[in-house]
Amino acid sequence: MDVRTVLLDFRVESEILDNLCQTGSKINEQLKGALSSVGLGDNIQVHSSGEQLFICSFGHARSAMFSGHRPDLVTLTFQYDRKAKPSPTNENLPVLEEGSMEALKEELKKVFNPKKCKLFPEISRGAAVDRYIPTADRRLVEYDFDAATFEADSEYQNVKIMHSPQYGNMLILDDDPNLAESDLAYTQAITGNGRESYTGKEVLILGGGDGGILHEVLKENPKSIIMVEIDQVVIDAAIKHLRGICYDSMDSLTGDNYQVKVADCIPIMQQYIADGKMFDYIINDLTAIPITTEPRGSQWDFLHLILDLSMQLLKPTGKYFTQGNGFNNKSALAMYEEQLGKLKYKVSFSKENICVPSYLEMWVFYEIWKEAET
Repeated sequence: MDVRTVLLDFRVESEILDNLCQTGSKINEQLKGALSSVGLGDNIQVHSSGEQLFICSFGHARSAMFSGHRPDLVTLTFQYDRKAKPSPTNENLPVLEEGSMEALKEELKKVFNPKKCKLFPEISRGAAVDRYIPTADRRLVEYDFDAATFEADSEYQNVKIMHSPQYGNMLILDDDPNLAESDLAYTQAITGNGRESYTGKEVLILGGGDGGILHEVLKENPKSIIMVEIDQVVIDAAIKHLRGICYDSMDSLTGDNYQVKVADCIPIMQQYIADGKMFDYIINDLTAIPITTEPRGSQWDFLHLILDLSMQLLKPTGKYFTQGNGFNNKSALAMYEEQLGKLKYKVSFSKENICVPSYLEMWVFYEIWKEAET
């Protein structure tokens, strides 16, 4: 099954829509001719109340519905199953080709005589590979995924890796894009974009199960890296399918100057505080800033806790790096910045907007540091 939905909008004169709503049956013959090119038109039903207009036509694995919306919009919703085979009674069903919808648009322009018309890209549903993921600000994106490389439900989340000809393999957690092999810009941004030297420094990475941050920081020969990732499934999937992100950095979870701990980071951070351990850099790759109307709820509670623990573990001259959210989610970003002013430690911050290739939107990253005590 591969059901395609196509939308066609026609902006018409309000008088035309009025007439259609009142005398919809009069356009039956005109629509029959236009719809015949897509295998419809023999069975047209018109429902008109004087205020609204609905015109429907159904055929073998295909349907068309026109709806009138005042003051001047007529919309066609056309659906068809791309993989449906002709039945014995529909052997002559027209094959829908690349230009079929454009041709239908031209025929319908003769019926509605629109001021403007727009043919929207078709949406595919029910296909073996789901290509649709919304951006952080809820705009629909169709990726060029051509294969589902990996999928499993861990104890914590749904883990998917999809293959894209443009972006390589992409990690998706609970239907949220995390990182693709094309996205070195993300890893560089969340590690300071070259402004910092990690040589000889102690680094704590929170999350980061794709291994990208670990791989990038290891290049600079730090004194030590401790990476805490809760989900073994993510790590295992990354080692096998995200080699363009982690390379060989997680082939062993311990090395001369690094250790990957598969655990909840909160008790580990609390124990480090009790032990008096501190870090030069803390890189938080756990989750993006929540998108809510107010800074409250379990997601914000978790964010507050991580910030509070991190500031206690950060050396006075240390830096804390984290992702924010999409550039267009300005209210969520503003709430986050407001919360930074309410921490036990007085902090300053800077931020930068980065184009992460597979995100298809600008992404905001934060650098936070404790102000000197006076």
